[in-house]
Amino acid sequence: MAIFGRAVPSSADTPRPGEPRNRWAGKRRTARWGRSAATVAAATIVLGFLGLFFAWPVAAIIGLGLGGGVSETLTNVRTWDLVAFTLGQAAASTALALVAGMPLAYVLARVAVPGKALLRAVITVPFVLPTLVVGMAFRTLLGTGDGGSTSALFGIVLANAFFNVSVVARTVGGLWTHLDRRTEDAARSLGACGLRVFTAVTLPALRPALGSAVAVVFLFCSTSFGVVLVLGGGTYRTLETEIYLRTVRLLDLSGAAALSLLQLAAVVAALVIAAVARRRRETALQLRSADDTARRPRGAEWFVVSAAGMVVLGLLVPIAGLLIRSVSTRDGWSLAGYRALSGTGSGAVLEVSGWEAAWNSLRTAADATWMSLLLGLLAIAVLVGIRRRAAAEVVDAALMLPLGVSAVTVGFGYLVTLQFLPGDVRTSPLLVPFAQALVVTPLVVRMVLPVVRAIDDRLRQAAATLGASPWRVRWEIDVPLAARSVLAAAGFGFVVALGEFGATSFLARPEAPTLPVAIARLLARPGELNLQMAYAACALLMLVTALAVLAVERLRVRTETVGEF
Repeated sequence: MAIFGRAVPSSADTPRPGEPRNRWAGKRRTARWGRSAATVAAATIVLGFLGLFFAWPVAAIIGLGLGGGVSETLTNVRTWDLVAFTLGQAAASTALALVAGMPLAYVLARVAVPGKALLRAVITVPFVLPTLVVGMAFRTLLGTGDGGSTSALFGIVLANAFFNVSVVARTVGGLWTHLDRRTEDAARSLGACGLRVFTAVTLPALRPALGSAVAVVFLFCSTSFGVVLVLGGGTYRTLETEIYLRTVRLLDLSGAAALSLLQLAAVVAALVIAAVARRRRETALQLRSADDTARRPRGAEWFVVSAAGMVVLGLLVPIAGLLIRSVSTRDGWSLAGYRALSGTGSGAVLEVSGWEAAWNSLRTAADATWMSLLLGLLAIAVLVGIRRRAAAEVVDAALMLPLGVSAVTVGFGYLVTLQFLPGDVRTSPLLVPFAQALVVTPLVVRMVLPVVRAIDDRLRQAAATLGASPWRVRWEIDVPLAARSVLAAAGFGFVVALGEFGATSFLARPEAPTLPVAIARLLARPGELNLQMAYAACALLMLVTALAVLAVERLRVRTETVGEF
């Protein structure tokens, strides 16, 4: 072990007075074997879960479709039109999110404003809102009910950017906070204008965070499902919605498999780029301390602050529009939609009441949260314990894959594969939480891992020197320092699971739908009451999400701003 560059023996490395050296060597080997065994056991659990509930279902669906027709799908012009539209709308949404997120990143990192925790919560709420809620909000705002107008295309781009502004703001703002402001002041003292300082000094230093944010945002936009489903209708389709259409309605498994392969290739490419950018960003963070560089804006900085204020107002407009729509009817203001939540909708669309669907959402989200926390913490222990960086990056990429692979493919794969497991797992109430935990676990890892890696290893070495065992070191050092980030990840994961729709739409039983699934069923049936009930359910989800995010922000610590979520 080393402290300040000097080798310092720990209690596991130094024999006690009168203790034979062969016994000391045996204790050291035993300690090392114990740490390795613990890492292997954690890796077995994490990779086993991923293999059983992710790799196997996805491979089964692709295998079913590879029997024929894949070459026809890949050579069809329509397929490449879908690819072009998917990549085009993702690129446009990413560019818009980047432009809107940069002023917010500056305010979070450089400007001293009251209520900054509330500001972080406001810009984070859109990221964790259910996709159906956001789609409904923009359909209300832009009037894109037919799904075939130019406004629908504009709405898709706006909605995807709306989702991901916070990713840009918090990822870039996290690194921006660590930049030494004296370098910029020195450039100004040499005669550089504000724009020159930004392009020549600040922007090059922010490139690692910008690359990481762009890769992650592009990944989320290219796999967008609920937004395109609600706003695009039958005219605008991405690879994700086309996989859903071919799997659910057309039963074209070969075509869906071919599209899944294309999507998987794009996801892997985006994850590789994000991993490289994230490594550079973490390296950059290690070179700087998180000094408080926030101050009151001066001169041209007020224009940036004003731009950030306009972005915040833009984020609030769809939310306010949805809330207003939930209490407005053709006859004026009314709470009919909220009162209807105690029933099953016009024509008995649902088999349970709206409030029962809300309870199902809370219950499944709670189950998904504890599952994802367990898996995420085990995965973090594996990533920290693996000494070879290449192996750690492979495991990290495997953990991120569920974020990009079609949730529709995973959900349908469950129905195909889980029948071969002992017992009838397909009817288990834990099946939906399993699928949601796949999505939440990568978010837990990305939120907690930077905090664990940022813990000064000299603290662990000092504890070991005083005689603490490896498990005692983790309990006394890592747990207290990372506890707040774990609680924040739990709250964050809860709201993400609460609004998950892709895989849940496949797996939720008719007698136990979650609230997003109930909203989709209400939208699929005509009737003013059903529509009002759907808007009321959306408003309810949005309110719960906002309250959870506010609670998470109170738990966050300063070092957590370096994460991607």
